[in-house]
Amino acid sequence: MKNLKMYITAFVLSTLFSCNRNEDNIDRNADSELVTANAIADYSSEIDFNYSIDLANSYSSYSNKLSSNETMASCATISVNNSNPGVFPKVFTVDFGIGCTLNGVTRSGVLTITLSDYLLNNGSVLTIERSNYYVNNNKIEGTVVYTNQTTNATIPKWSRTITNGKITFANGAIFTHNGTRTVQQIEGVGTAILADNVYEILSGTHTVNRPNGTSLTATVITPLIKKFACNYISQGSLNLQGTYLNGILDYGNNTCDNQATYTHSNGQTYTISL
Repeated sequence: MKNLKMYITAFVLSTLFSCNRNEDNIDRNADSELVTANAIADYSSEIDFNYSIDLANSYSSYSNKLSSNETMASCATISVNNSNPGVFPKVFTVDFGIGCTLNGVTRSGVLTITLSDYLLNNGSVLTIERSNYYVNNNKIEGTVVYTNQTTNATIPKWSRTITNGKITFANGAIFTHNGTRTVQQIEGVGTAILADNVYEILSGTHTVNRPNGTSLTATVITPLIKKFACNYISQGSLNLQGTYLNGILDYGNNTCDNQATYTHSNGQTYTISL
């Protein structure tokens, strides 16, 4: 999902709500930026989670040696607090330096990834913290916690909670955010590779706020399907509620593409390029 841009552009918003007043134009742009911030919040959490899984898998039996893995960034410096297999917590420090590009995503700064137990064990907690961390020139702050809620070993499940989330755009715009979602892995559980992994976001609500008081809430209506091998969410829908947005964003029929459909509460439907 390296190029995920669930951005409903100002053009689309202007089409939805034609009005020439300056204050309305400001509000439309605010909604557009809130949707962008929501997408970046989800995107950064997902790539960090995928990186954490990759890191855990690559760290052979949690020994003191990283196995070779083509998806681990060679430009990142990785260390771990202890090298004893089966001893937890494991605290990984990933330093991307001043700029490290992997799969089209450029990151800088430091991720601290803490595992309380093996990732697939029920009750294990994965905590992701950021320090001076940037993704594609956007500063990403806050703590993401994945708590394993698996009851069926063939379908790993986690709750994802974001606290103290903050995004600073390259243009200086600031957004705060928080929310909880439930995620499960529905394919690729029994294999040693990540490319066949498929995740399903079952439920949850995420809220993004601007300092001026405007906000956007995105709630999962039907489960979202995210394939590790696809850059985009390929199925499912979100209910978007904002200053002007009041409708459903539908990601389609599980085809890996950048197309989605937004249906406003007034019945108008628009095709959106993500």
